[in-house]
Amino acid sequence: MSDVPAVKAALKSQAVETPSWAYGNSGTRFKVFAQPGVPRSPQEKLDDAAQVHTFTGVAPTVALHIPWDTVEDYGALAKYAEERGLKLGAINSNVFQDDDYKLGSVTHPDPAVRRKALDHLLECVDIMDATGSRDLKLWFSDGTNYPGQDDIAARQDRLAEALSAVYERLGEEQRMLLEYKFFEPAFYTTDVPDWGTAYAHCLKLGPKAQVCVDTGHHAPGTNIEFIVALLLREKKLGAFDFNSRFYADDDLMVGAADPFQLFRIMYEVVRGGGLSSGVAFMLDQCHNIEPKIPAIIRSVMNVQEATAKALLVDRDALAAAQRGGDVLGANAVLMDAYNTDVRPLLAEVREELGIDPDPMGAYRDSGWAERIVAERVGGRQAGWGA
Repeated sequence: MSDVPAVKAALKSQAVETPSWAYGNSGTRFKVFAQPGVPRSPQEKLDDAAQVHTFTGVAPTVALHIPWDTVEDYGALAKYAEERGLKLGAINSNVFQDDDYKLGSVTHPDPAVRRKALDHLLECVDIMDATGSRDLKLWFSDGTNYPGQDDIAARQDRLAEALSAVYERLGEEQRMLLEYKFFEPAFYTTDVPDWGTAYAHCLKLGPKAQVCVDTGHHAPGTNIEFIVALLLREKKLGAFDFNSRFYADDDLMVGAADPFQLFRIMYEVVRGGGLSSGVAFMLDQCHNIEPKIPAIIRSVMNVQEATAKALLVDRDALAAAQRGGDVLGANAVLMDAYNTDVRPLLAEVREELGIDPDPMGAYRDSGWAERIVAERVGGRQAGWGA
């Protein structure tokens, strides 16, 4: 049986980063849906993020997205976060919302556009210096829609050149996290379409470059836990972007559609030492039809529940069954852990952390939702345009 005190200790030390953009307005490809009480500034996003951390106990950092979270003084923003019990986390670049990037950013055929994109990435490292952030998150929508539109190999050369320039700019304690997406919005070729492409570039760059696995960025049927296991084995798994998906988009709450998959992924994380090796666990979701803060709290809880079940796997019994070729016995060990109701265990963990055992109920009773609706009147709500 698993060591329950050790499981509790691991759960208490777990950290799930929340994304600033999840607190703002968002929507589908066709419409952004506004909600009352949505933040109007990065500071108000941090106010909401502090509520998530207050009621979960394990969400101490907030990822920023530039230019969505642009401020004049990033050091002051970091201090604002610290005063609310938070730290600023990964800095996410944006080289996909500018007319110049219609044919690509760092892989664009025009060197002037490539320079503009690279300057933005280097600016993001400057922001990391000011905020104390460890990670730079890179996702590129670059690619082509038609055969012959551009030289596939040349675009990889341009990508490598940009990544190398950014890598050289990183500080000793900073990392580059390269995300991939197998298609959309580039439908013929995508310049970073899979974990293999991301891994190849990171391997060439060096130890400060690692792969970010977005759990929604895979073709149906892809065995994500295999990718996780391999990248952990190679010490190249840097981060997760947790979410869930149907068809092509990836903005649903993590674990909402397939909690068993999330459990399988987290088991490989536990087995591969990912809980203690610096892997960043971040949500990457937009909450379009559900209230923002409760959805983020529930998402954090979903990650906690999958992690708790993964930690409860009897690894000695599993290894014995595997060595003996006991196919059904080995599967049963995993299923026993997955079928365990870990909610009482997590309630105990929260009580030992000094927080309410029911985060959703505690937030509902706090009055914060009503307060922000009443106070955040006027101004321009944060969000991405559509």
